[in-house]
Amino acid sequence: MSKVQGGMKCVKYLLFIFNFIFWLSGSMVLAVGVWLRCDPDTDQLLAGDGAPDSFFIAVYILIGAGGLMMVVGFFGCFGAVRESQCLLVSFFACLLIIFAAEVTAGVFGFLNKEQIVEEVQKFYSSSIADNSNGTTIASMYHTVLHCCGGSTPDPALCPEEDIKDCLTAITDFFNEKLYIIGYVGIGVAGVMVLGMIFSMVLCCAIRNSREII
Repeated sequence: MSKVQGGMKCVKYLLFIFNFIFWLSGSMVLAVGVWLRCDPDTDQLLAGDGAPDSFFIAVYILIGAGGLMMVVGFFGCFGAVRESQCLLVSFFACLLIIFAAEVTAGVFGFLNKEQIVEEVQKFYSSSIADNSNGTTIASMYHTVLHCCGGSTPDPALCPEEDIKDCLTAITDFFNEKLYIIGYVGIGVAGVMVLGMIFSMVLCCAIRNSREII
């Protein structure tokens, strides 16, 4: 028999619907993380020996958060249906931990955004100076980013005119990828705040109904 009645029963079903949406959000976050990790352009640019891995660290955090969200969303649905205070409190605690981790990762990514871009730019610049396999790496950047040369286009490398220099192209490319991570993180954080509110309201309603009985 349901422990909550009236308006709180509505909150119960709202929490169930929320957790299903949260599970779908986790699937989306996981899919975005896998896409960024398996994106052929990004993989080509960061596949060489000595390539910086700062960008992939942020992607791995995103993949981990997405997988954890899917698990938490499933147990949140179960806790809402069973009206279990223990499961709801555990769900709230998991959401709080994920929220704190995402905020930490977001701040870390924001503060190190310039560093990630600079590391990739240095990797490209060093590849030009390397006579062993630098030509292969530089050509890969030229093909993927449609750029040529360092701070200014180098006619010796690419004779085409009106082409973007690679340092600028690298900045634009990775800023776009990092913005995707940021937008996904902000959207998920907003959803998690609603989930924490719903779970605590329902948990308090279940406790009050038991005290009345």
